[in-house]
Amino acid sequence: MPKMKTKSSLAKRVRANGAGKLKRGKAYRSHLAQNKTTKQKRHLEKATYVHKTDAKRLKGLLQG
Repeated sequence: MPKMKTKSSLAKRVRANGAGKLKRGKAYRSHLAQNKTTKQKRHLEKATYVHKTDAKRLKGLLQG
């Protein structure tokens, strides 16, 4: 059986940290920024982790 390919679209969006958790950027940042408050935009800059219920499924897609 051939090797599994990494899902490259996901690999561009998440990074694994040392503990194996997947780090991701937040949504709602790309456009329509003039409608959002400065506080909202500032909080959206910070990265967060993928929820544990999704992490197992996404890790399988990253195994390449």
